[in-house]
Amino acid sequence: MPEPIIDLGPQTRIVARLADGVPDERLGDVTPCPDYTVRNMLGHLTHLAAAFRDAGRKDLGPSTDTDPGDSVPDIAPGWREELPKVLDELAEAWRDPAAWTGETRAGGVPLSGAEAGAVAVDELVIHGWDLARATGLPYEPDPAALQLCYDLLLAAADDPSRGGGIFGPVVPVPEDASLLDRAVGLSGRDPGWTPGR
Repeated sequence: MPEPIIDLGPQTRIVARLADGVPDERLGDVTPCPDYTVRNMLGHLTHLAAAFRDAGRKDLGPSTDTDPGDSVPDIAPGWREELPKVLDELAEAWRDPAAWTGETRAGGVPLSGAEAGAVAVDELVIHGWDLARATGLPYEPDPAALQLCYDLLLAAADDPSRGGGIFGPVVPVPEDASLLDRAVGLSGRDPGWTPGR
């Protein structure tokens, strides 16, 4: 059986540290996702971590079959304990080589194991940027996760059937931009976004 493509642990720990640094008074702040405040982004991260954990385990059910666009996510009272726990579980699920094989689902969408793992990494990298940019916290994603995220987004941008991107129309960035800025642009976000813009 092939080895896991990537260890999600470094990136899940980065996201957990970011979330831990968010002060309560910033929970209502805007994010680069127009419909999400910081609290919604944290709720989304909690839900997607659970969904992709279960997708990796091939434990298919409500968590893997719910379209994330069906409702605006929110945090529960114990989110500061729940989010790092489910992020740890997500990373552990994808350390099993079996997670990267066969078929699974996430967001109600059938995916191969390898596709689901790559999408999980992409979600962690891009939404980590969203959270950091909204709160002013420093952010350096795991280099291996960032490269996988960029490769996935670039492939999607070049695929006419995806309409130019996974999250939205690609935002052009300079050729000499950082890999993170190029990934953010491919995700349909402006790398120069700030809460006041």
